[in-house]
Amino acid sequence: MQRTPIFVSLALLAAACSTPGDAPTTRAAVSEVTVAPPLPLTSSAFEAAANASLPQVAPGEYPGLHNVFQLSERIISGSEPHGEEALAALAEMGVKTILSVDGKVPDAATAAHFGMRYVHVPIQYKGLTEDEVAKIAKTFRETEGPFYVHCFHGQHRGPAAAAIGRIAVDGVDRERAIAEMRQWCGTASKYEGLYKAVATISVPTAAETEQYAFDFTAAHRFSGTRDAMVSLARHWDNVKLLQKHGFQVDPEHPDLDPLQEVTQVHQLYAACNELGDTATYADDYRQWMQAGFDASAQLVRFLSDCSHGTTSRAAVAAELEAAYKAVGKSCTDCHKVYRD
Repeated sequence: MQRTPIFVSLALLAAACSTPGDAPTTRAAVSEVTVAPPLPLTSSAFEAAANASLPQVAPGEYPGLHNVFQLSERIISGSEPHGEEALAALAEMGVKTILSVDGKVPDAATAAHFGMRYVHVPIQYKGLTEDEVAKIAKTFRETEGPFYVHCFHGQHRGPAAAAIGRIAVDGVDRERAIAEMRQWCGTASKYEGLYKAVATISVPTAAETEQYAFDFTAAHRFSGTRDAMVSLARHWDNVKLLQKHGFQVDPEHPDLDPLQEVTQVHQLYAACNELGDTATYADDYRQWMQAGFDASAQLVRFLSDCSHGTTSRAAVAAELEAAYKAVGKSCTDCHKVYRD
């Protein structure tokens, strides 16, 4: 299948997305950008994100890159790049710096092979801290663009970080920045903390970020529960994809084995339950982790039986679906309290 040339499609996207005064192209121009003041909110920040009317723009989709939006000549937002082909595509777009705000350690070595550097500033779904905003703003102002900004799926944390860049170096107002999050990138309403941070948090001036100490690290490593959750989220996403195909191998993703993926999820739940920091959480957290462990054990048992021919997927379809929903519920309930 012939691919649409990336530089052509992104040029068209940039034309649709650009606003007057976007994208200073020199360090001096960036330093002269006036940072828009915090937005006075009379409702939720998510509701305020509907005030500015933006044209409808479909996301770009490329091998290993999803939910891609070129917000200006300097800033592109999207999903985590999956594999060398995705990083090659970013290099073809002209990207020089990749800013990851996801918890997973980036593949900085492969990015460097394609002439790009990684900067890693992990943030949480509940919002941004002033320290994180300072690191993000400094990255946009003092490393080489254009920039590709990503989290995991490219819908929530990544667009919030890209919005900080839009304010800091593109000079857009806060209303426009949160409108792009909601109307283009698809940032969900439940992440009010991300919207509110972009709408109201103090964004340092260029002079202030110049004085801020940050070494643009390419790898921020976590330990304990947070590290395990990074892997758990990815394997659970694979299980959700496989569930749509009746827990059979998806022809479009033949590398994903259903039994292997649910086993990974179960082992990560086991690891989380054994971590010392788990004991410091409240009873509800430990109960949700145990529920995920128990339900994922059922998934492993059912798929193992199917794999060994002792039963068929059709015979245990109802049990598989019930166990799958139980794992999903434990995730959703826990995230409402401890992540979102």
